[in-house]
Amino acid sequence: MATTNPPKPPKLPVTVSKPTPYTFDLGLLLANDPNPLSLPSTNLEPALYTIARDGTQSLINQLLTTLPISSTPAGVLLSLPQPQTPLPREKPVPQPKPETKWSAFAKRRGIKPKTREQRRNLQLNPETGEHERKWGYKGANKSGQDEAIIEIKHNSKKELERKEGTSIRGDKRREIRERVKRNERRMRRNERNAGEGRK
Repeated sequence: MATTNPPKPPKLPVTVSKPTPYTFDLGLLLANDPNPLSLPSTNLEPALYTIARDGTQSLINQLLTTLPISSTPAGVLLSLPQPQTPLPREKPVPQPKPETKWSAFAKRRGIKPKTREQRRNLQLNPETGEHERKWGYKGANKSGQDEAIIEIKHNSKKELERKEGTSIRGDKRREIRERVKRNERRMRRNERNAGEGRK
């Protein structure tokens, strides 16, 4: 029993002729058809297919005949030019953020943001050979606070100026609290300055 193959669709022409030629923006892969569009009231789908096919064929022809083509190990590449058609934005251009006091200071001093490795709160303890926190819970900056005996330098300026009835541990805790309050005041002042800069 012989089987019959379905007939192949006819090959469409590679060239597309229009009364007014297409205009192209190859950077955006855009083909503009300035000709008036006349669509039939019936069989709309085949007419739209033909129009889309002609536009795509003319764009491919333009790409292959006008742009440089190079062969690389990754494959054949076609270099597109810069887009010429300005496209509208969906949202307005974002306003630049006001410069904070810290960012102005960092720019003057040439201070750059820390890298990911620098931001990690870890350092190597040479005595134990393990990584430990630099600050925070069980941080290295708190080492010695829980020791029973604290060494004091003989005739040190701090010891000579110490108020009666105060201790080294109490002074250290007060310094930490004052530093936290000072940082909070600076943060609030920076937020106020940034808010005034936005107006």
